[in-house]
Amino acid sequence: MKKYTYSAKRSDNKEKWCVIDAKDKVLGRVASDVAARIRGKNNPLFTPHADTGDWVIVINADKVILTGNKWDKKRYYRHTGYMGGIKSVTARELLAKKPEELLRKAVRGMLPKNPLGRKLNTKLRVYAGNEHPHAAQQPEIVEI
Repeated sequence: MKKYTYSAKRSDNKEKWCVIDAKDKVLGRVASDVAARIRGKNNPLFTPHADTGDWVIVINADKVILTGNKWDKKRYYRHTGYMGGIKSVTARELLAKKPEELLRKAVRGMLPKNPLGRKLNTKLRVYAGNEHPHAAQQPEIVEI
């Protein structure tokens, strides 16, 4: 009788959809829970090299909160590709322009930095308001 450790494949996972409400929740705590669900760490089939996670819908991303002085001190950087082309924006400015990006950047930083992480990043849907167009997937509501 062979004894071996079971290694799950992507086809073994029954992907579910879940909705997380970010209203009045701290950004980092929401992002860490979302990243764990996307990665599949809440699933008993979790395998580090396989996509065993769920699809996550985050609503009310514009009502997320940051603690301390992070609204003005936390900066997000990007580069235009030209010499001296570094641009930065504060968390408050990013929330005013693109509230979904604040949460999307936080979750992306918690996923692996490899092709699997880029694939997992597509399983996140973030919406600023209370509505989402994924009712056909019958998502379950998850409390954090």
